[in-house]
Amino acid sequence: MGPRSFRTLLATTASVIVSGATVLVMSPAFAATGLTATFSKSAWETGYNGTYTIANSGGTAVNGWTLTFDLPAGTTLGSYWDALITSSGNHYTAKNRDYNAAIAPGASVSFGFVASGTGSPTNCGLNGGSCSGGGAPPPPPPTTTAPPPGGGGGTPGGKLAAAPYLYEGWGNPPNPATVMSATGIKAFTMAFMNASGGCNPAWDSSRPLTGGADQQAINAIRAASGDVEISFGGWSGTKLGPNCADANALAGAYQKVIDAYKLKVVDIDIENSDEFENDAVRRRIVDALKIVKQRNPGVKTVLTFGTTKTGPNYYGTQLINETKAAGANIDVYTIMPFDFGGTNMYTDTVNAAEGLKNALKTTFGWSDAAAYGHMGISGMNGLTDQQEQVSPQTWTQIRDYARSKGLVRLAFWSVNRDRPCPGGGVVSNCSGISQADWEFTRISAGF
Repeated sequence: MGPRSFRTLLATTASVIVSGATVLVMSPAFAATGLTATFSKSAWETGYNGTYTIANSGGTAVNGWTLTFDLPAGTTLGSYWDALITSSGNHYTAKNRDYNAAIAPGASVSFGFVASGTGSPTNCGLNGGSCSGGGAPPPPPPTTTAPPPGGGGGTPGGKLAAAPYLYEGWGNPPNPATVMSATGIKAFTMAFMNASGGCNPAWDSSRPLTGGADQQAINAIRAASGDVEISFGGWSGTKLGPNCADANALAGAYQKVIDAYKLKVVDIDIENSDEFENDAVRRRIVDALKIVKQRNPGVKTVLTFGTTKTGPNYYGTQLINETKAAGANIDVYTIMPFDFGGTNMYTDTVNAAEGLKNALKTTFGWSDAAAYGHMGISGMNGLTDQQEQVSPQTWTQIRDYARSKGLVRLAFWSVNRDRPCPGGGVVSNCSGISQADWEFTRISAGF
């Protein structure tokens, strides 16, 4: 993302960690009905990652499950994955996703969440019975291809709020609170964090990490009940990937930004050839993101990269394969379907996204639904650098495709350009087409 011409851009046990020790709590024996659920958690000082594993020891496949539990006062559930979770007070109901509804005899599925506070779940119920094995398999509950929209943070395997790119270093940046009020958008992807003086993170390699216009914009977004992702990289500028000595140093640079802004999502826009086409640097980024995920299990990691009209190119495929080989646990793979010689931008975008889906299925062995659940689209509004045209009508079609398939991220470059300038060409502060102010942002909010 970012200008080339102008784009400066882009279980059968519950394990409880107590003071560094692991306490094992034996789960109940399987009951005759076949379904049981066990809970485990990995804790830190102020919270934990919780995982429920649902096992079928019976002789009949189960198609659909609903698990309920309570959290004690002072503990709340935040992000979650591989289930649809709703709440009423401190009572939570988790239902299967479409891709993990069926549990064959002898098989199991799991879902997880991040909790704030240290209290473990109580009163576990499964399909109307006990988690120790009292519930009979019900008819399949309604399913969906994606969890309901969340806040700007989001979760592994869960849906992010639409978050178009906002760039404070270029293009007459608008007041984000004004855009939020006018469009209903709740999140932005802030661009771009790069390197200053080696392996030190700085906005655009020049503006300070904190205290400047970028932080003021983020503060305004959060004051208006929104949130942000921060994007590292883009097309132009000095990148952290080539300038940090190794994966540990690069992870440390990412961590400085995560800590400074208490981030829930980091977006690595890996498109510059010094990163994307450099094998050593590309692997360094993947290894660094693995470290980030280990240190921050509640932070969602996103890789954003270019595409052909039929899916990832050689380097994109290499990137995907390297994340699998490293066990990096990347949450979202986002393609940028523009500047690729597109003609019908809706059809070409869909074909590119389907190519990404197939690449993810090949690499990870995922189903269609699981692959879509790890995918995003980051487009470009109006005229692109190659004079492709994405109209508001086309962007609505792209949004609806992403929503219908259960994609988990939607973004575009950029809010700065989400203003009309018919016949204005490709410029920094308007789209080059006839449109209403903030029209692409308003459409995106419907994701």
